[in-house]
Formats: sequence, structure tokens, C-alpha cells
Amino acid sequence: MVNNDILRRLRYTLDLSDNAMIAMFASANRAVSRQQISAWLKKEDTAGFDECTDRTLAIFLNGLINEKRGKREGIQPNPENKLNNNLIFKKLRIAFNLKDDDILSMLEDVGLRISKHELSSFFRAPEHRQSRQCKDQILRNFLQGLQNKYRSESEAKEKPKPKPEHKKSTKTQSKKAEPRQTLSLNKPKFTWKEK
Repeated sequence: MVNNDILRRLRYTLDLSDNAMIAMFASANRAVSRQQISAWLKKEDTAGFDECTDRTLAIFLNGLINEKRGKREGIQPNPENKLNNNLIFKKLRIAFNLKDDDILSMLEDVGLRISKHELSSFFRAPEHRQSRQCKDQILRNFLQGLQNKYRSESEAKEKPKPKPEHKKSTKTQSKKAEPRQTLSLNKPKFTWKEK
């Protein structure tokens, strides 16, 4: 995959501002400017685009690990000059503290099923006989799974909770129909008695 595309996807997934990205690079001991960030995030056919090198992406991923997991004491790991999908996958797994089942669930949610054995082969040392190369399709689907999980969580936190509606009492007291009083217009008849 193209490093710039990975950087763009992670920025969107985590909803990172320019300042947050600058701080993430600084966490891995690399000072970058807003102009550099902007150039790396541009599309390849856009004026001002600058290629994100393997070393630059490795520094960003190391900073992401420091921000998400905490910066370890002592000497910081040197960023790799050459990255591959396996290393990128491994760094993201560490940053988000993901277990095998978490990753398999994310992949399944985007329509990709692989076995736990196949997944573990991506994280083995390159010289291990059961090590396998992580193809672009796997990494791309994993990044989509991350986006589905963490972007939706971020948006859910930002979305204001609806205020509970106070229901007005709709109970109406039923009044018994009182009998109508009718006035009699018939006057009593008086009779005169002679004395």
C-alpha cells in the first residue's frame, strides 16, 4: 500500500487534527511542520503532494504507539528505514493493544475471514519458516476495520445525547355525567275558594 494512503486513513480513523499529528511525530522525537503534514495528506495527483517515506511513516507509527500505550522509559526504538505490510500491521496491533480475536472480528466485519493461524503468521520473525507476507488486501481490510470501530466510537462520543422528554400527563379525569336539571315551566294552578 502507499504510505500516504495509510497516513490519510489513520488520520481519518482517529479524527486527528494537524496539531495532534505534529504532537504524534514529536512523541517519536521528530519535529514536523503543518506544511509537511498537509503535503503528505494530499492526493498523488494534487499540486504540493509529497511522498511519505517508509522512515516517516515508521516515525508516525512509533509516535502513535507512544500516544496510545504510553512512552516507555529509556532509549526509544529507532524508526525503520524500510517498512513492509507486516511491520505496519504489527505496529498498529501494538498501538491499539489488539488481541487475535479482536483483529479477526474486525476483518470478519468487513467481509474477510482468515484463520488465527494465518493471522499469527504475519507477526512472526521474517526468518521463521511459518512467516507469511501480509498482502495489501489484508492490510487494507484491517485499516477499514479499524476505521469502522474507532471512527464510529469517536462520532458516538461527539454526538450529543438527546434530552429525555418529560411526558405530559394525558390522564383526564372522567367526569360522570350529571343529570341535567330541567326547569318546569308549568306553574301550579291556584284555585280561589269562596268564603
